[in-house]
Amino acid sequence: MTATPLSSPQGAGRAGDKIFSGAALTAGCLILAVLFGVALFLVVQAIPALTAPAAEIQGGEGFFAYIWPIVIGTLIAAVIALVIATPIAIGVALFISHFAPRGLASGLGYVVDLLAAIPSVIYGAWGAAFLAKEISPAYNWLAQNMGWLPIFQGPASATGKTILTAGIVLSVMVLPIITSLSREIFLQTPKLHEEAALALGATRWEMIKMSVLPFARPGIISAVMLGLGRALGETMAVALVLSSGALTASLITSGNQTIAAEIALNFPEASGLKVSTLIAAGLVLFVITLGVNMIARWIITRHKEFSGAN
Repeated sequence: MTATPLSSPQGAGRAGDKIFSGAALTAGCLILAVLFGVALFLVVQAIPALTAPAAEIQGGEGFFAYIWPIVIGTLIAAVIALVIATPIAIGVALFISHFAPRGLASGLGYVVDLLAAIPSVIYGAWGAAFLAKEISPAYNWLAQNMGWLPIFQGPASATGKTILTAGIVLSVMVLPIITSLSREIFLQTPKLHEEAALALGATRWEMIKMSVLPFARPGIISAVMLGLGRALGETMAVALVLSSGALTASLITSGNQTIAAEIALNFPEASGLKVSTLIAAGLVLFVITLGVNMIARWIITRHKEFSGAN
């Protein structure tokens, strides 16, 4: 058997495959190395805060007493964002993929994609300058009429800069992410499944309920998890919108804080042990975000037989 010269098309193709394979392997290893480097940096820099006497940490009760209120605040803001954004995103994605005329669907798709490109500071400025002021009367109404619920207990914030306002701003930010991914997944539903449901006498909604949503369920969950990751790590929008304070169950009063906003607001003036404390807070956020992505990957792997590729 004679060797294939590299100058031949077949030899050039094999050389190209090797180059591409090596480049892909290098890129994969580089990503893992960067991830490991970031994790190592966070762990090393966080050790002083994790081992320091409780009295030296902000609040005087130790690092974990300092971090758990802002972890809860972070989760509350992210959950509010997902509760608001997920049904709207799924509805918009279904309208674009199965109900809107082709010309309108294309335009709406571009608008949704454009929303994802708006900088977070713009969302934050909109929330602080417009939304907080306009929604404040609604908070007063909630405090007066539904104040028996802990989450709406007054007195309502006069400025409107509350954890609920921050969650609403975050919901607008994650909306295009969930919408775009859900739309692409809905479009991957096998046409034979849809046509079979319609041929059996199903209405448009029944076809979507029986064929599209079951097929797209793992993808929707993954899209929501990706939106959750964005909401957990958002910094500037929350820092501009939220009047931070102690942890409280009420969503319409001033108070609560998120990890990302805590770091952004305090890091410029921090020194010594305070820097290590903030880096340790970043390590906690890193672990939470990594856990969210691992759960999303597990869901995709578990339901891979329902993916569009199969």
